Amino acid sequence: MADIFQTGALATLHRLGPTDVSRLERELEGFAKERPIALVLPCHVNELGTDALERIIRELSEVRYLRQIVVGIDGARTSAEWQKARAAFASMPQNPALLWNDGPRMKAMFEKFNAAHLSGKGRNVWVCLGYVLASGQARIVATHDCDVTTYSRELLARLYYPVANKALGFQFCKGFIARYSTRLNGRVMRLLLAPLIRSLQGIVGAHPFLTYLAAFRYPLSGEMCLDVSLARTLRVPSDWGVEVGVLAGVFRSAAPQTVCQSELAERYDHKHHELAALHPMAVDVSKALFRVMAAEGIALDAAMLERLQSDYSQNAGDTLGHYHADAQINGLDYDRREEESAVAVFANAVRIAANAFTENPSGASPIPAWEEIESTQPGLLAELEAAVRADNAAT
Repeated sequence: MADIFQTGALATLHRLGPTDVSRLERELEGFAKERPIALVLPCHVNELGTDALERIIRELSEVRYLRQIVVGIDGARTSAEWQKARAAFASMPQNPALLWNDGPRMKAMFEKFNAAHLSGKGRNVWVCLGYVLASGQARIVATHDCDVTTYSRELLARLYYPVANKALGFQFCKGFIARYSTRLNGRVMRLLLAPLIRSLQGIVGAHPFLTYLAAFRYPLSGEMCLDVSLARTLRVPSDWGVEVGVLAGVFRSAAPQTVCQSELAERYDHKHHELAALHPMAVDVSKALFRVMAAEGIALDAAMLERLQSDYSQNAGDTLGHYHADAQINGLDYDRREEESAVAVFANAVRIAANAFTENPSGASPIPAWEEIESTQPGLLAELEAAVRADNAAT
């Protein structure tokens, strides 16, 4: 994305040509002496052994500015799967701490955190952030997904740099990258969230949160970096609405001038889901957006939500011609019928989310912020650290 356009709502840091990664890493090593740096990797057991994860491990093994790597392992329900996870990361010189989220010690911890009934990527990220806070080793923490097939150290350096360089004054950075291969990717962002935000803006007007959310090039990206003081304040959904929930928390807790987005690489690709598998994700994202809007004082009644569904379908359909033209000029494949099918699936997800919101506007309680837990149950962070240490020490 070789442009220098600024939206005005938040700072956008562009990638203007190839990155001198060595320069960024040298500077990050200097910054890390004063403000140590941690990385959180939410990982499902199904990602172990994949080309994407093995590439990520190889790249990270060369990074010298990281003080701490924390890996949340979801889906490892047996001791054998847990040992497989430990073996996958054992070669890394940073000696990562792994969280066995489905092991007996962590299950007991989730009971104490009142999070045993929750599951999903959001809970994984949240508990890993809690471990970073509990261990007290880092001042800055970033997180990214484990299915990035185009991963490189450049991505990581450009994600950390805006927050690690204290002179820039940022507390939070969201990553964005052009998502394409032989075709345009990022369907949930392109065909669901972006037109849904535009539809909401058309109905409720220039609401500050919608203006803020629309300013992000890719609000659903899993790449973010933040100061640990901000990590303490976040209350996020446990499901696929985690990215919308995190951005809402940042909107409430951080001054606008301390929030930025950084272009991380020339191109991004990852494991792609079948369209049917994107439906529950689309429902979670839509519900998260509706609940954030309600929390911001917007009265989303049944009539408004019915209009929203109609406006969304119109807006999403209108964008198909734009994407077709974009694909054509770049020589990419574009299946108009498949894109129309995606819009239909997402329209159904918006309908389901709207009905669920109407029946229960507050939804399930978000996971408590770590500052709440530190205040009401001050010994639990130490127990979390001890549980993780015990799991990593067991033979």
